Amino acid sequence: MRRLLLATGAALSAILLATCAPSYPKCNNDDQCKEHNEVCVQGQCVECGTDANCKQGFVCQATKCVPKPECTTNANCPTGQRCQAGKCTSECSADADCPSGKCLNGRCAAKGACIANEDCASGQECQAGTCVAKSAECHFEPIHFEFDKATITSEAERQLNGYADCIKSSHLSVTLEGHADERGTEEYNLQLSNRRAASTKKYLQDLGVGASSLDTVGYGFNHPAVQGHNEAAWAANRRVEFKSR
Repeated sequence: MRRLLLATGAALSAILLATCAPSYPKCNNDDQCKEHNEVCVQGQCVECGTDANCKQGFVCQATKCVPKPECTTNANCPTGQRCQAGKCTSECSADADCPSGKCLNGRCAAKGACIANEDCASGQECQAGTCVAKSAECHFEPIHFEFDKATITSEAERQLNGYADCIKSSHLSVTLEGHADERGTEEYNLQLSNRRAASTKKYLQDLGVGASSLDTVGYGFNHPAVQGHNEAAWAANRRVEFKSR
């Protein structure tokens, strides 16, 4: 009789427990959430309570398993990158991202820094990584010579004085192209055109232009500026031209 009463009591207890179990998603323990592959956290069946409830490569955030972020702080990212929404991205995308400088090629750089002229403001150019005021453009006109001479004339001296200042301030490299008129042999005029280019280079060097900034070449009479067989054409063709490079 006693055994019957005990068995009956146990059965009634089981029935009562089953009857009192909370309905999903509420819970008292993990077993009540297993059917949904979830765990019980603070009386609710949820996807996860800790990272251990998630598969490899995922972490628990706000009771949901999400892919493990690439980073959580900027210190987790390579130099020159920042942590944004769990991923390492460029340090900046606009100047506003760099309070004390400017955004340059995805990196915060000091104001005035540059990689190319396009990184500088109007009226500036990029030199050695820094934006500086543009130098005035150099405009070169040919200098001319007397017949069969390679000596710099007084008029050519006035031109070269101005050219030297502009070449130096603009850090230009210039090729000096010597020419001759059509009179004389091809070989002689080639030598004469080379002497004219060389005398021009020496004059500019005497004014302080570096030798490395100047190249010379002679073309003889093969590249006339003016077609013709008279003194006006010959005078125009006895010249040195300046080509920036």
